[in-house]
Amino acid sequence: MVPKLLADISPLREYPAYRRLWAGETISSLGSQITATAVLLQVFAITRSSFQVGLVSLVALVPLVGGGLFGGAIVDAVDRRRLAMITSGGLAAVSAAFLVLTLAGAVDDVAWPLMCLVAVQSALLAADQPARRAMTPNLIPFEHLPAASALAQIGGTAAGVFGPLIAGVTVAAGGFSVAYAIDLVTFAAPLYGLARLPAMPPRGGGRGAGVASVAEGLRFLRGQPVLLMTFVVDLIAMVFGMPRALFPALAEDRFGGGSATAGAMYSAVAVGSLLAAGLSGPLGGVRRQGLAVVVSIALWGGAIVGFGLAHDIALGLALLALAGAADMVSAILRNAILNVATPDEMRGRLQGVFLVVVTGGPRLGDLEAGGVAAATSPAFSVISGGLAGIGCLLLATAAVPALIRYDAKAAVAQARARTSQPPLNSAAASPTGTPGGPAPADETSSAGEAAPAGEAAPAGGTSPAGGIDAPQVPRPTGGAARDTLDPSA
Repeated sequence: MVPKLLADISPLREYPAYRRLWAGETISSLGSQITATAVLLQVFAITRSSFQVGLVSLVALVPLVGGGLFGGAIVDAVDRRRLAMITSGGLAAVSAAFLVLTLAGAVDDVAWPLMCLVAVQSALLAADQPARRAMTPNLIPFEHLPAASALAQIGGTAAGVFGPLIAGVTVAAGGFSVAYAIDLVTFAAPLYGLARLPAMPPRGGGRGAGVASVAEGLRFLRGQPVLLMTFVVDLIAMVFGMPRALFPALAEDRFGGGSATAGAMYSAVAVGSLLAAGLSGPLGGVRRQGLAVVVSIALWGGAIVGFGLAHDIALGLALLALAGAADMVSAILRNAILNVATPDEMRGRLQGVFLVVVTGGPRLGDLEAGGVAAATSPAFSVISGGLAGIGCLLLATAAVPALIRYDAKAAVAQARARTSQPPLNSAAASPTGTPGGPAPADETSSAGEAAPAGEAAPAGGTSPAGGIDAPQVPRPTGGAARDTLDPSA
């Protein structure tokens, strides 16, 4: 019984191409977390200004949010593998620039070159992350998508926990250049994994990136109530129930501690998330995934309310860990819904929307929590935010009940019919062992390319209105580690 509780690692064991993609992204995320933390520390060392440190997050946010939609449109217009290799190479060049500037002493007295590099890094990530996540459903069967989502969360969350710790140690022991050098080395892993994949153009050849392509993606989302609701409920949870901006004040005023207590609060959410991802095995068998998402977000709100009422730090940390675990369950299931519900030719744009939601939501939550706390008190802000989140969640699901009626088994069946992906057990019967076609998902054909596993000609093509003729049965949505470049998330 115990092994069934643990995260399902069968996608890593059975699909070498996915294993290399996951390992590369996880190692790269660790390096990115090291650099993200080192930049914050270096900016403070240069300026001695917390305001300037805060500007780093703003500089990173604007390109991510602004470029998320257009980055997703690019993903749906070109070969995703080639795009990911280009963006990964660009990100490696940015890390090299951090290293060179630091070694040359060019940022000993000024921080603006570091902030410019952060902006370039974020712009590249706006295309890199959607490209990587759009590839996953082509490498494994639909039934394994919840497990793959959990594995992505484990990798991203572990990087978020250990990256800042490694950065702190390496900066203290060897300086900022050592941290940047470690990040640069980690790019070998994702580049190797991508190089071993087949070409992955969007099904049907894609369409030109631009405003029309972005609008088409938004029209598609508007016509998919379940998919749209997965974004809405996550925004509700983050905007009303994200109290991280209040941790320093609560650490001092409520719990009688200082920065160490505030750091423990930030870590508690991540620890709960990592624990839930590690025990995510049963999630693969959840059929009512939409209902489970709603319950998880309600549990998040309830845990935040409890944290606002707690006066004992141990209880407060436990409640924050519970909130992090609930958020992780929601993220895993929303990611599975997104990948099943979205046709291959739309995945880049929908992953771009997801990137905007997961980067923008927590920042809006910081603004809401800080504003209410300034007008009332930090404790009232936390409690009222949690209650408001639960209330808005109930109103939203009452207005669009399709989410709680979502049937994962029916959605997978319709998605398979749409893409002609054979049942899961056909992988074993296939001479190549890949989940949906004669060409291995891990190798190139004699022409140098292989069709992505599980894909075939479009079932319906593009509708006259610009949307895609996809099944309208309720189905699941996306999520990956939240704000993987933000050490405070």
